[in-house]
Formats: sequence, structure tokens, C-alpha cells
Amino acid sequence: MQIQPTEKIWKNGKLVDWKDATVHVMTHGLHYGTGAFEGIRCYSTSDGPAIFRLREHMERFHSSGKAINLRIPYTVDQLCAATKETVKANKLDSCYIRPISFFGVQGMGVNPIGYPVETFIISFPLGAYLGDEGMKNGIRVHTSSWHRVGSGMVPATAKVCGNYLNGALAVMEAKLNGFDETIMLNELHMVAEGSGENIFLVRKGKILTPPLNAGILPGITRDSIMVLAKEMGYELIEQNFSRAELYGADELFFTGTAAEVTPIREVDRRLVGDGSPGPMTKALQSRFLDIVRGKDVRYASWLDLVK
Repeated sequence: MQIQPTEKIWKNGKLVDWKDATVHVMTHGLHYGTGAFEGIRCYSTSDGPAIFRLREHMERFHSSGKAINLRIPYTVDQLCAATKETVKANKLDSCYIRPISFFGVQGMGVNPIGYPVETFIISFPLGAYLGDEGMKNGIRVHTSSWHRVGSGMVPATAKVCGNYLNGALAVMEAKLNGFDETIMLNELHMVAEGSGENIFLVRKGKILTPPLNAGILPGITRDSIMVLAKEMGYELIEQNFSRAELYGADELFFTGTAAEVTPIREVDRRLVGDGSPGPMTKALQSRFLDIVRGKDVRYASWLDLVK
């Protein structure tokens, strides 16, 4: 998916032109993946642009930085204000927002302690991450030969740059084999997540999702769907499950800021259910999209109006 450049990017406390939001080639985060980032969506509502769970995203941003000894030099409040400023400067009704912070340039070597920290906030238009057709009819995925990195190797529950080489390898493998996305297993051979999404499985009327100790990212959309599922009367269990259990699922779906709620219609060339999105997936997707678009006032607190 191509990025459509916008006018301004927030760089270290001020707005600069898109073309001027650059970093030096000796940036430590570029060489060693020592950075943290977030993915956030802003939606068009009847009250104007609204950012979904902005504070929770910025709190996780700080937490991810802390996990790798990277001190983000702005408070959560400052980052929230800067995000709104960036969206307004680009005159966007809806968009994807990417805050990123990383160790900059000081010396040469693996150890970045004492290095300066740079922070950017980017906003740009983004449609359905896995395609409109995928959102409507579901996507085809495969189980990756690459396992999800374990918590004993890196801080797997942090959204840090270096971790995503793991997901990049997995999704490239999927694409080269004709699939839309991938499912990764952890070091115990249990289902973990997609290359950038959390996963849910529906079986016999129950919804299962891997627990945090499976080495997954604690997704904010994942949390939202868990809240909604329980409120809608569904039985939801955080539980490990195997690759083989994917093949017996009645429904499967991914969640994520970019992916939103995306049905999975096929795993490893096996149909999920009858090969079309199931009723629980569709109900949760519809409810979620109503909320982020400001149509459900019961969850107005999840939306932060830009104006």
C-alpha cells in the first residue's frame, strides 16, 4: 500500500515539511532497531476527526520505550497534543498516525546508552490495511515457518522496531506463497499472532485469543474487542491453542489498528467454516466500526476529538 505524502510531520517538538523529516544515516535506531513506535487511527465522525484511544496508545508508546531503556522526551499529554496538532496541520478527516522514537547519532557500537533520542509523529491517509475485499469477505493466510520471537529473547510485548523484522520475514513468506497474511507460532508451537495483528478463534460459540504470556503484543484493538465481546454476551477466554486447532475453527479474525477487524476465510488452504465471515466476526466488526465512527455514544470516551 503506497503512502500518500502529507504537508507536515512533527519532528522533535515542531512541525516540519514532509520532505524535511529526515534522519542521519548513522542513526543508531536505523542500524540496530533501537526504537519504539505506535500505530493509531483517526476516524471521520459527525463531530469531526476523532482519534481512537489516543491516550492508551501513547501510554503504550512510553511503556515500549521503557522496555528498551529508551526515554521518550515528551510526556503522554504532550504527545497527545502534538498528535492532534499534526492531524490538524494536514487537514485530515481520517488518517493513520505513526509516532516513533529512537536512539539517534552519537558514536558507533551496539550500546546506545547516553545517545540522543529523536521523536516524530506522522499522519497520512490509509484505507483498509488488508483491503476492502478482505474486510468484507475475509483473507487467506498461512502458518509461517518463522516463529514469533520469545519473551526470553526480546521484550516481545513491547512495540519496538527491532521486533518487526520477525513479522516482516513472516509476511514476505506469506506473500511470496500467494497468501494475504500470516499466522506465527511461538517457541512452544502455540498460536501467537499475525505479522502485525492479534488473532481470535471462534469455536462452538466461544471466542478464544492467546494470552499475553504467549509472547503477543497487548493490542489496543484486541482489548477493545475483548470488552465488546463480553458486553455482547459472548464467552471469551484467553487461552493457548495450537495450529491444528485453527483448522477446526468455526470463525477466525485478526484485530489491529491497521487491520481493524478483518475476517480470515482460509488457513493453509483450508476453509474456515464455510469460507465466509461468520456471524460473531461480523457482529463484532460492525460494532467496532460503529464505535470508531462515533455512532455509539456509549463508547464516546474511546474517541478523542481533534477539534
